Amino acid sequence: MASLKITKKHHKHINNPFPSNPKTLPLIQGTLVFNSQTLPSHQVYDLGHDFQLNWSSNDGGSLSIFHKSNPSRSIWSTVPGRAFVSAAVADTEVEESRGSFVIKDRNIHLICNHQTIEEIRAIQESDCFTSHGDDHQDSSVSCSGVEEETGRSPVLLIKGRIFNVKERRMKNEGSFLHERSEILEKKAGVYAKYWVLFDQKNSNQVGFQVRFGKPIGGQLQKFSPRSYSYRGFSRKVGRIRRLRFGWCGYFSRKRVVIAVSPAQEETVVMKNAACPDFNRICITYSSEKNERFYGFGEQFSHMDFKGKRVPIFVQEQGIGRGDQPITFAANLVSYRAGGDESTTYAPSPFYMTSKMRSVYLEGYNYSVFDLTKHDSVQIQIHGDMIEGRILHGNSPTELIEHFTETIGRPQELPAWIISGAVVGLGGQRKTVIGSQLWWNWEVDSTTYSGWQQLIKDLSAQHIKVMTYCNPCLAPVDEKTNVGRNLFEEAMKLDILVKDKKGGPYMVPNTAFDVGMLDLTHPKTAGWFKQILQEMVDDGVRGWMADFGEGLPVDACLYSGEDPITAHNRYPEIWAKINREFVDEWKSSCLGKQKEDPQEALVFFMRAGFRGSPKWASLFWEGDQMVSWQANDGIKSAVVGLLSSGLSGYAFNHSDIGGYCSVSLPFFKYQRSEELLLRWMELNAFTTVFRTHEGNKPSCNSQFYSNQRTLSHFSRFAKIYKAWKFYRIQLVKDEYVHRLTYEQFLVGTEILVVPVLDKGKEEVKVYFPEGERCSWKHVWTGKLHSEQGSESWVEAPIGYPAIFVKDGSRIGETFLENLREYNIL
Repeated sequence: MASLKITKKHHKHINNPFPSNPKTLPLIQGTLVFNSQTLPSHQVYDLGHDFQLNWSSNDGGSLSIFHKSNPSRSIWSTVPGRAFVSAAVADTEVEESRGSFVIKDRNIHLICNHQTIEEIRAIQESDCFTSHGDDHQDSSVSCSGVEEETGRSPVLLIKGRIFNVKERRMKNEGSFLHERSEILEKKAGVYAKYWVLFDQKNSNQVGFQVRFGKPIGGQLQKFSPRSYSYRGFSRKVGRIRRLRFGWCGYFSRKRVVIAVSPAQEETVVMKNAACPDFNRICITYSSEKNERFYGFGEQFSHMDFKGKRVPIFVQEQGIGRGDQPITFAANLVSYRAGGDESTTYAPSPFYMTSKMRSVYLEGYNYSVFDLTKHDSVQIQIHGDMIEGRILHGNSPTELIEHFTETIGRPQELPAWIISGAVVGLGGQRKTVIGSQLWWNWEVDSTTYSGWQQLIKDLSAQHIKVMTYCNPCLAPVDEKTNVGRNLFEEAMKLDILVKDKKGGPYMVPNTAFDVGMLDLTHPKTAGWFKQILQEMVDDGVRGWMADFGEGLPVDACLYSGEDPITAHNRYPEIWAKINREFVDEWKSSCLGKQKEDPQEALVFFMRAGFRGSPKWASLFWEGDQMVSWQANDGIKSAVVGLLSSGLSGYAFNHSDIGGYCSVSLPFFKYQRSEELLLRWMELNAFTTVFRTHEGNKPSCNSQFYSNQRTLSHFSRFAKIYKAWKFYRIQLVKDEYVHRLTYEQFLVGTEILVVPVLDKGKEEVKVYFPEGERCSWKHVWTGKLHSEQGSESWVEAPIGYPAIFVKDGSRIGETFLENLREYNIL
């Protein structure tokens, strides 16, 4: 019934510079109806060992989940009287242009927005899940495949129906909604059964799953406990604690592994976990008007997302992202190339709020978090089911810890990468956007003559060499000095992503087309690890593992999985392959008893998804403009650090000075000396202190441009080194607590307030409440004890506003190191 339309805009060169917002599914709102004959007016259910679910019939009915340690604070609740699950059928259109994607909802065929609750039931481990394929047949399904994390404890199942009904009928019958549900049943046009499952995953997490049956037209039958009974629930044919239904992975077509007794075999009709007729699934729950929402991965324009719609889809961040005039120009010459406030390389379907509530989704489907209503949240999923987790925590730190203990945390960084400056230089070819690499991941023997000897000479001075690669390969017919033609090798191995005709999918990228490695092919990882091995054999100890955000949504993959879902998973696989190589190399060194911490490997990435922090050594924020602007310049670099840190990306940084320069007849974006110096001051307090020449090196001020830039670079490299001792402690932590947009905390002991505006030499500093000590200004030694207030502080170039806690061991050691390096 629903269709998918994919439109390619790669070569459309005259476009609307102010593209409209894509058409999306409206916020779905409906009424909750419950059967008072089967549901009590109020009841508290145990949910595992550590949680409780409260049902109340007041104000139309609602659910709330509490942690038993704090029964007065709800960590998740529904809006009284409103449906909390709904579903729809809609057409999908995807517009794609050079790594940028717009997903639209078109032609909404069906919305089932009203909901009934027939039963809330605690299922013990000996029970079996029985589902209804339709109104006439039942199927008994053994609950195989569910992780057994919490021992023998209750799981809660909520069942009922969703349906649609004309709004005028709802109004006419409104006074009978909760007492006379049969009136609505007779008026309903289409309905479907649903099942919501809540189960404790660990002491701080509750899992939830929402699935639907097949939509059925016509009148609803009259509700009765018998018509809704799950006759197989009491049959002891499986263990409920293993209730993951034998998923073959979120990224493959979901199916149920069904185990039935011979006597029941003829009744099995449910082959899929959910009916594919529904392709939009929504879950709606309550929020507070003054609740602030943080996270959603690496976001560049906002910290608080209350009042906004947040799409979760990996893609190019864009050129300008709303900053003008660059966004206008980028959109004009390349379709939607400017991006907007929501486009990002590394989103995550995770948030935490100022009320210490936190939710994240599992799986890789495209999703939208609609936070536009003051009293509710609605998550819309492009798919046929929802699965996720609700977190309990009493502080942001606890919530991050509980989140990352599940998705994974980065490994400790090698000491050498956080001990000094990383200087970016490169050999390039000229294209229409500037200087770029050849995308054939071998050393250019002409540009880097004597490469191996160069690495040895630098190594003798304790200097490590890092290189570059990405999962795309370009034909190199125009290149004269080719050793290995990696594109041709990948073609022969048949490990490139394919198009619909079975040939290599050539993806437009700036001025040339590239083939993408099919990371789902079993041969790809081993082949690419050989390339990495050659780099490391030369003495290289790190690399930028770039890209990963551009898998076409109509690609054909070896795995056969849906490319739209695989799109969000691709950067995680890319990170995993790199991490596997690092771990295998480390193991081989241990086997040869040659491991040296100073020789440890590291790689850094820009594309990512929810689970990427587990695999990637380090992140960087991608291609900011060389500007002072908010959405894609130096300010956005600070926002990206904050939002990504709150989403589990513990180790992140930006290119010093930004990357993207533009030289057009009517306006230019070129890195000024002042911007470069201020960006050095900012990045001296991030995980890694790294320069980049940018896409147009000759147009940009560089750290080596003159004596002033070189001296400033040296000064802040020393300042960066001066807090290495503290940085080593922090990189062993899972979370570094940061505060606001204009300033941030490094750990808990150093407060940094960077200058983010051209020509400014003072900043407004907020000294946080709740601190029992004063903050000491690093350069003047002045103490600030005015908690919960703001002060203007001078910050000339070279002397940014930096404070340490007075009397703290960390602060005193930092100041001692600055004196040792002749900075103070």
